[in-house]
Amino acid sequence: MALEKRSESLCFGGRLGVYAHASAATGTEMKLAVYLPPAAADGPCPALYYLAGLECTQDTFVQKAGALRLASSLGLILVAPDTSPRGAGVPGEDESWDLGTSAGFYLDATQEPWAGHYRMGSYINEELPALIAAAFPVKPGAQGIMGHSMGGHGALISALRYPGKWKSLSALAPICHPVDVPWGEKAFGAYLGPDRAAWQEFDASVLMGRTPFPGPVLVDQGLADKFLPGQLRPEALEAAAHRSGQVLTLRRHEGYDHSYWFIQTFIADHLEHHARELNT
Repeated sequence: MALEKRSESLCFGGRLGVYAHASAATGTEMKLAVYLPPAAADGPCPALYYLAGLECTQDTFVQKAGALRLASSLGLILVAPDTSPRGAGVPGEDESWDLGTSAGFYLDATQEPWAGHYRMGSYINEELPALIAAAFPVKPGAQGIMGHSMGGHGALISALRYPGKWKSLSALAPICHPVDVPWGEKAFGAYLGPDRAAWQEFDASVLMGRTPFPGPVLVDQGLADKFLPGQLRPEALEAAAHRSGQVLTLRRHEGYDHSYWFIQTFIADHLEHHARELNT
């Protein structure tokens, strides 16, 4: 389905647009933000997808992360999709902040009542890249993916499950081992059912421990993050990288929390990481 432009603003010489479209994957209208750098007017540019975390929307990253100035100078197209279907009418989707609306966990649900609409895995890895490539001047073979928290989980599993689709990968404070933390147990139990063996196919630490991502992976984690001890488990990802030989740079930062102030501090390193990988 074609993208419908809802708004557009000039920013650092490029254009930030908000778009909507009817999604075949989710059966709902999906929204996304796309930043086109000035270089896109002259030819194809690499595209970097950002997956946001719980309670976020397509607007969160482009408004809060401070990424557009650097994307402009690096010549990166930024793609920021929403975090879940909205208005699907699934029973219970608005009852809690960490399941349902704004909490799609970037996988395809297999269990009712979620399976018909909560198919964010197919949306992010199949439907949306095809739409973006058709609508914008994306350099072939130059797509990267990154994310924060739940979105960091989504970026990691997307790149590990579809390595030929994504050329570069990074994450900020990701949920690294969801099969063994409360957020993951709640979401996976609802979306994927009680068989914990099925959950492992959507756990970044399990996947990375089996087969490394072809390129280097950058992960940043704040040590004052209130979710670090019980929900994020970066040590599990680090152990998985050791098992498989994954090239992983996992940086831990004293005093930084889970907020977009943390993201603003390190976002330049992530965009530069992606620009290097996507332009080689």
